[in-house]
Amino acid sequence: MSSISLMCDTAAVVAGVVSGVIALVLGVVVGALVYKFLVNKKIDKSKTNAVKIIEEAYAEAKSIKKESILEAKEEAQKIRDEVNSEAKERRGEIQKQEERLSVREEYITKKEQFLDTKSEQLENEKSSLEDEKLKLDEKIKQQEEIKQQMLDKLETISGLTRKEAKDILIENVTEEAKKDAGVLVKKIEDEAKENADKIARDIVTNAIQKCATDLSSETTVTSVALPNDEMKGRIIGREGRNIRAIESATGVELIVDDTPETITISSFDPIRREIARLSLEKLIIDGRIHPARIEDLVEKSTKEVEREIKEAGENACNDVGIYNLNSELVKVLGRLKYRTSYGQNCLKHSIETSIIAGLIATELGANVNIAKRGGLLHDIGKALDHEIEGTHVKIGVDLTRKYKESEEVIHCIEAHHGDVPFQSVEAVIVQVADAISSSRPGARRESFENYIKRLQQLEEICNDFKGVEKSYAIQAGREVRIMVKPEEVSDGDAIFLVKDITKRIENEMQYPGQIKVVVIRENRFTDVAK
Repeated sequence: MSSISLMCDTAAVVAGVVSGVIALVLGVVVGALVYKFLVNKKIDKSKTNAVKIIEEAYAEAKSIKKESILEAKEEAQKIRDEVNSEAKERRGEIQKQEERLSVREEYITKKEQFLDTKSEQLENEKSSLEDEKLKLDEKIKQQEEIKQQMLDKLETISGLTRKEAKDILIENVTEEAKKDAGVLVKKIEDEAKENADKIARDIVTNAIQKCATDLSSETTVTSVALPNDEMKGRIIGREGRNIRAIESATGVELIVDDTPETITISSFDPIRREIARLSLEKLIIDGRIHPARIEDLVEKSTKEVEREIKEAGENACNDVGIYNLNSELVKVLGRLKYRTSYGQNCLKHSIETSIIAGLIATELGANVNIAKRGGLLHDIGKALDHEIEGTHVKIGVDLTRKYKESEEVIHCIEAHHGDVPFQSVEAVIVQVADAISSSRPGARRESFENYIKRLQQLEEICNDFKGVEKSYAIQAGREVRIMVKPEEVSDGDAIFLVKDITKRIENEMQYPGQIKVVVIRENRFTDVAK
């Protein structure tokens, strides 16, 4: 009984397995059929889409082709229009040229006709003139015969031979010619003076116009800006040791006053001032301020200034076109960069003087090289006049002679203030160029107080002479006009008076440029009609 039930169970299991396998097979088959159906459907849809895309692409291509053809036609039409327009313009130009050529041909034809007519007239006039000449020669011959007859009659009537009459005539004519010659000589002299003044003015004016240099104003003090007042205290240092170290190392005086955030450097030597300024600026940037650091930076600043001096001298030589100057003279010349005269920078003044001298020498046909060298070196003594005793002229002469400059250039330096007589035209040119550079407006300046004192001194000197009624300093002190009493000063005395006043002004006054002295003697006669 139990075995039968076991068998029944086994059969049931087998039947379940078989039915499961059959169901699985059926499911796979059904799934495959469904998948195939779906794939076929998708393929059909893709084919449909492909056909649709191809049709759309074909339609689009057809449209693009049509548009391209239209654009090509439009472009072709545009090119055709441009070609036609250009051809039309070209035809118009050709037509205008043909019209111009036609007009010119007509003009030439008329000109030829006119020239032919003129030539025929000239031939006729020439023939007529030849006839006139023959007639004139005949008349001259007749006049000579009449003249000879008259001379023979005059000899007979006067009782004088022809030679005696000629001698008397020559004597009278000579006397009259002398008078006319005197008048003519006076006229020529006056014209020559006028022309000489005009030519001189033109030469100087051209030289000034061709020379363009910068104006500069210099002072004898330099101010250094500080970032704050605390830095002023650090520069002074404990018990003033830092400021004493700076003054000792540079040879300047530092002025510390109530001016906020500023220290003033004072010294008669501009190079020392520049070294002190650079050293202070370096100390302010560095921040380490103590005697050892001060000495180190002063030494560096000194080398920097020396390098700038050399470069300034070389640049000055290059600016004026002088390339063979002694290297030591170049260094001394560069020192003028830090030297001033009445506020005018001496190096710029020397460059300007050299350029003006060269331009004037070119106009006059003088030696341009000597004039330019003399102009560049004329004030070189000012670079050392605070170190060597003597005038800057003497120092400059000794210095240039030491470094083998030519005697012509040395004479330009020696004579540029009239210390010795002029021996060359180049020396005169250098003096003129120096005066132009120093006296032109804006080149030099002086304090208002010194300016007033100079005008007062100028008038006092003039008023001190006997016979002077009053004097006026005009044109910023560049001219003084002196009215004299006519009953005390004659015309001859006035000539000597103007020379005496000029000489005394030169000996007693210091002034930039030149001062023109004019003495005016005037007589006035007045009466009253009643």
